[in-house]
Order: sequence, then structure tokens, then C-alpha cells
Amino acid sequence: MSLFVVRHQHPAEACPAGDPQMGPMLLLHLAPQNAETYGVNVQSHGVIDGQHTLYLIVNADDEEKVEKFMAPFAMAGSVEVQKASHCEDVVARAAC
Repeated sequence: MSLFVVRHQHPAEACPAGDPQMGPMLLLHLAPQNAETYGVNVQSHGVIDGQHTLYLIVNADDEEKVEKFMAPFAMAGSVEVQKASHCEDVVARAAC
């Protein structure tokens, strides 16, 4: 599986967290059991306070699976998926 860092951002006025139906639905979407149905393993996620910006670290076979998983978030704002590496892998490559 490959490692990806995902960034989702939306304007304050479109924040799904404040919607009594959308907020809980997105939390369920991020749940490990649901992510697995997309072929995605969510390692961690967090929201930057006051910036309406969500970051996720995920594993998946390919970027397409991550993008499909993030589709509900794309309805509220931008989604950026970037291929990443573990720090140990970067150091090992640099040492060669």
C-alpha cells in the first residue's frame, strides 16, 4: 500500500461540522470500517483550529481510491491528495 497525505479545505460558511446531519455523517465516513470499503486505511486525521482545514494520513493501493473516498468532502470544498513517504524511507533513500 502507498502512503498519502490528504488536505481538505472549505469556507467557514460551508462548514459541514455545524450541520446537524452532515457533521455526524462525515464522522461515520471517516470511520475505519467505512474507509476500508473504499480500500483506504486512515492512519490519522486532524483539523487545523479556526482554518476549516482537515488533514488525513492514509494508506491505499492508489490515488484513485483515496479520491473516491474523499468525494463527499469535495462537495464542500477542495481536496488535495499527495503521494507521501515515511520518514524512514526518505532517510534510507538519501543514505544510498
